[in-house]
Amino acid sequence: MNLFRDALAWLLDPAQHTGAGRIAARVLEHLGYTLLALAVAALVAIPLGYLIGHTGRGRQLAVALSGAARALPSLGLLTVLTLAVGIGDAWLAATVVLVVLGIPSVLAGAYAGLEAIDRDVIDAARATGMTEWQVLARVEAPLGLPLLVGGLRSAALQIVATAVLASYVGLGGLGIYIQRGIALRSYDEMLGGALLIVALAVVVDAVLAAAARVARTIAAPARQPAVHTAD
Repeated sequence: MNLFRDALAWLLDPAQHTGAGRIAARVLEHLGYTLLALAVAALVAIPLGYLIGHTGRGRQLAVALSGAARALPSLGLLTVLTLAVGIGDAWLAATVVLVVLGIPSVLAGAYAGLEAIDRDVIDAARATGMTEWQVLARVEAPLGLPLLVGGLRSAALQIVATAVLASYVGLGGLGIYIQRGIALRSYDEMLGGALLIVALAVVVDAVLAAAARVARTIAAPARQPAVHTAD
């Protein structure tokens, strides 16, 4: 309990809320890395996942590649990429690592969302005269949205946790408190940094949980494709 009390005192210390290294700045850095990586992962994985889910082709290859991506050691990959691009472009190496980490969950959410749709609904949509693109855009994408958001939610949490590694290549973020705490044996700072990361993860998860509820609302009307007509 003394350690948690010390961590709370560290968090409330005015010195931690002033200057360039203030907590708010570190939170924004960490959140920035997370959102950038999540956005890039989504741009790569969602179209690919929709292609797999709509056509039913390439699923085994996607699963194999996703499994391989999950198995990559994040710190090792970050070190190799940073050495390859140089310290000056370490942000690029960190972004690549976080994107690689985020893609599997988003990809799985995208194609699983489409695969979970009742085929009778798809057939009914085609029977109304919809083209394949219209079936995907008007029926499959809305119905698959809840699982896609679930994939984004899982990816976001993994990225928030792994973005701690950005501090190891001089990029800051909340991981700097843990890194510095370990080096200086400053356990209050170390625990305070960990609590900030947990708090950020909880906030991100809550936002995406709300997005999931909205996605389920959006998906409901798409369950009746017969009301749509082809353009």
